[in-house]
Order: sequence, then C-alpha cells, then structure tokens
Amino acid sequence: MRVSEQDGTYPRPILQRERWHSLDGVWEFGYDDADEGEGAEWFAEGVTGAFDREITVPFPPESPASGIGETAPHAVVWYRRRIPHDVLAVGDGRRALVHFGAVDHRAKVWLDGRLVAEHVGGQTPFTADVTHALRPGADEHLLVVRAEDRPADLAQPRGKQDWQDRPHEVWYERTTGIWQTVWAETVSAQHVADLAWIPDPARGVLAEVTLARVPDAPVSVEIVLSHDGEVLAESTSTVHTPRSRIDLVVPALRNGIDREQLLWSPERPTLLDARVTVRDTGTRAVLDTVDSYVGLRSAGVGRGAFLLNGRPYYVRSVLNQGYRPDTLIANAGTAELRREVELIKAMGFNAVRIHQKAEDPRFLYWADRLGLLVWGETGAAYEFGAEAVELLTREWLEMVRRDRSHPSIVTWVPLNESWGASDIPHDPAQRHYSLALANLTRALDPTRPVMSNEGWEHTDSDILGVHDYSSDPAELTRRYGDAAAFDRLLTGPGPQGRVLSVGAGQRQRYADGTAPLMITEFGGLSVRADDDAFTYTRTGSEAQYAALLGDLFGALHASPVVAGFCYTQFMDTAQETNGLLYADGSPKLPLETIRRIVTGAQPGPDEKPEHPSAS
Repeated sequence: MRVSEQDGTYPRPILQRERWHSLDGVWEFGYDDADEGEGAEWFAEGVTGAFDREITVPFPPESPASGIGETAPHAVVWYRRRIPHDVLAVGDGRRALVHFGAVDHRAKVWLDGRLVAEHVGGQTPFTADVTHALRPGADEHLLVVRAEDRPADLAQPRGKQDWQDRPHEVWYERTTGIWQTVWAETVSAQHVADLAWIPDPARGVLAEVTLARVPDAPVSVEIVLSHDGEVLAESTSTVHTPRSRIDLVVPALRNGIDREQLLWSPERPTLLDARVTVRDTGTRAVLDTVDSYVGLRSAGVGRGAFLLNGRPYYVRSVLNQGYRPDTLIANAGTAELRREVELIKAMGFNAVRIHQKAEDPRFLYWADRLGLLVWGETGAAYEFGAEAVELLTREWLEMVRRDRSHPSIVTWVPLNESWGASDIPHDPAQRHYSLALANLTRALDPTRPVMSNEGWEHTDSDILGVHDYSSDPAELTRRYGDAAAFDRLLTGPGPQGRVLSVGAGQRQRYADGTAPLMITEFGGLSVRADDDAFTYTRTGSEAQYAALLGDLFGALHASPVVAGFCYTQFMDTAQETNGLLYADGSPKLPLETIRRIVTGAQPGPDEKPEHPSAS
C-alpha cells in the first residue's frame, strides 16, 4: 500500500501488513490493591469477581475516556478479554502475534492460562507470540494482562506523571496500564520482525531487515523503493542470518533536480514507498510481505546552525506535552493526532518537541507525511541510582530503535533539565551517566544530533539548548543580542540559575560552531490564568498577551546567534496554562496572528496561511 493511501490507523507505521485486527475496545478490568491476583491465578479460565469493571482500551483507567476515571493510586491492575479464534487462527506453520503499543510500567500477559510475555518499560512496545498457548479446538481465546505501576517509585521513568496523589505544578495525572493500541496479526513462521531505514541523500538508503528467526535454509529478501508508482531502486538478496543490511542505490539522486524533489523536508515532505518481500529461495513462495516508507534526508549541525539536508535550517519549534483532557497521556485516535500536526504547522512552527514521553507512532506518521520536524524525548526518572539508570537506559534504547526510521525525528533528547541526574556539575557518576546516554544514542543512531542534557548542564550536546523563561524582551536581547553577550552568559550561571556547560568541551563546541545555540524553552505565557493554575507569566488580557508574545518572539528572531527556538507550549495541559491553545484546542489568538508572530512575518493583503483540514 502506498503511503499516500494510508489513513494513519495502523499502529506501527514503519512495518505494515495488509491484515491485522485491533483489540481496542471494551475489556474486563479489576484493581488488585492487595497484589493477590497472580497467586490466585486471575489469568485462568473461570475466575469470577476479580474483574468487576469494564474499561475502554487503550485509555488508562485514570482518564475519563476509559469509562472509569479513577485517579487514586492503584499499583496493580488486571485486564481480560476474549478473542474470537479466527483472529488468531494459525495453520500451515503460521504464528499468532499480539502486539502492545505501550503498557505502563511492568506487564505480564497470559493467553488461555499460559504466560506468553513479560515486559518492563511503560513507553515502549512489545509482542507476545501466543501460538503455543492457543487452546486446541477453542472457538475463542482468553487474553489476560497484569500491569504494575508503583506511583511512589522515583526510579521508574515516568515523565510528567505525578508521583503525588494530586497533580501539582508541571506534573499531571499518572497513567496505569494499557495506554496505546493492542492489536493482533498472524504471520509466517519466518517473517520480518524489525525494519529500519538509514537514509543517505547523496546515494540512497541502507535497509536493516531483521527476521523472526535464523533461517533453516537461505531466504530471499526483495526490496522495492518507488515514488508515484515509479521504481527508484530495487534489490534482491539471499540471506543466511536473521539480520541483514541491504544497500539500495537510488540513481535519480545523481541528478540535481531529481535529488531536490526526492528529499524530505517540512516544506516538501516527500516519502518513498517501500515494500519488503521474503521468499523461500527454492520454491519462490512468499513467506512475508510488509509495506513501509522512507524519507530521504540528513540532520546535523555545523557552522553555528542546525543543518537539514546539509543546509542551515532555522528551527521554529513548540513544546507539546502530549496530554489531552479526556484521554490523558493516550489519544483519541489518528484523526486527533493528524489535527495536532496540522495545527502546529498552521501556527507557523516547523518543528515540535514531544516533551517527557514517547508519543504514539501514529503521531510520527503524520509528522512524516505532513512535514514536521520532531525532537524525540523520553519520560524521566526522578532519582539517580543503579535501578533508575538501568530502567531508563533500557527503555530509551528501545525508543530509539522504535522510532529511528521516522524522517521527522531529527534530534534525540534522553535527559531534560537534569531530571534524574540533579547534580551533574559535582557528581562524576551523574556526568558519566549523561555522557553515556548521549554516546549510546550516537552508537545506535549516528545520523542525528543528540542532547546530553536539555536546557542546562550540558556535558556533550550537539545543540546547546538553553531554557529561558524571562518575560522581559529587553532581557532576551541583552542575553542573545550578540555573541559577546552570550559568551558572558555561557561562563556563568544561566537564565534559570544553573550553569549551561559542564566542562570546557561543550563551550568549545559552541565556540567553533559545531554546537549551535537554541533557546529550547521560553515563553510560558497565560491569559487571565486562575490563581491555582501554573504559569511562568500571567497576562491580563488578550491584547497584553498578544503584545508580549510578539515581543518575546521578536527578540529571538532578531538575535544573530540563536539558531532556533522552542516555545512553551502548544496547548494548556491540566493546571499548566501556558498553551497557545486552550485545553479544548481553540486558539487564544487567531491562527493567522499566531503564525505571523511565530514566523516573524509581516501581515500582507494576500497572505494565505495554512489551515488544518476539517478531517
């Protein structure tokens, strides 16, 4: 299926099969505050009383959309539903798989009373091969999930989920259990288990194909790249191992005109269709076919700028918390995710920073397709120690592997504002942690800039991100109005009272232009905020709000040293009222006004700003 024909509902956009079954919807549900369910075998057939509620998956039980809306802490929850046999029907050596987009935080899964999967990490996907557990001759099968999420465990990566009983300041309602799509498919025993694309705009793309198991005999892997129905590159490789790297050269990239048309950018989000077919080399029978897509682009830094496809590119970004009033950390589906991307672009931004969470891959699909740069970030832990380091590192590397093929993602952010590493300047262990996360990310994906710690206390960041919530435009001009002014700031405490750079290496990277300066959080303005709301700066009227917003953006636009910015924030979220939109999605100013402020453009009689579609 061509990428232009996809509707964005498939839960795993980079690796799609034609047939799949969503398992979202109404499940049985129960709290297990005594943590007795596993010992009492709640996963077995015939259990009564334990599942005394119904919940709508994939919405967390704390959310109104779940049908429960219970925000009190519950550390252990259980889910149960029955699946018709034809959904998981196997035969001819096929396998039945159940996929989980995300379950917070520790999950165990049973099918027909047998344990089929365990997973740790509340933001990353996992798959249960349930074939061996299917009860022979059954008309339906029993799927049971146990989720454990200890609210007070500060070593557990939680992002903006509050560890206190009630949300406070910039932290929101917690999430327990399933919060992304659950879905099933049946596949050949030998199938594509993972697929990654590494683009090289100068020549083509490198495909990394991972098969489900070691081939009993060599198999053939065929890859076809096309655009608008025209084949650009194809390859057939005989594979003897489960992992293979296949180089696809795109001859059209040698033509300068064709190359520009094929490169991906927010202004021209060109995507190439990709199909991967696995065949038996003897019989030529098709074992598996998956559809995917590729965005040819490069992301880097140099000459004091962010570089997109080798050219300086000014980043106009907005912070998106990814929490919604009805669904909290989850979302209402692909239409809502598309609408968010469209609104961000309509307001004049070309980038978004997904803050303190791994967003649904379908959001990344719409960013890929509609053209929006994304900074990928993880939810933080809130204490430093061996357990926290292990949990976050494992989960972060899984996130990078999940999302590394999305062309929209152009920067990785494993740490933010020293959360979970609060003493980087003075504790060598925490400095090593920051450096290790950055370098592990580069080892797994050397094609994108990486932040060692976003906002301040950088140890080895490819972009010098600075958080500055000054409400005085003149102060922003004094700090960033010329290189000498910022040099003085760089050697002392930063705008938030924390040093910007730890060690001489980061300062040298900025000085020689290999780590450009960006103001990666600023603004935080509210209009007539309630006294109990959290905001950085209150304004008393829309006119005052518009004037100050324009002046703050104007000060950064005028700076000769700032290579980009990220405004806080996209939408009001819970008690945090810093959004350009209210919590219901309506703009605080006309979209055309916001767009002119964000882009620095002067209004003109023929101006025709982008508008989000009604879909």
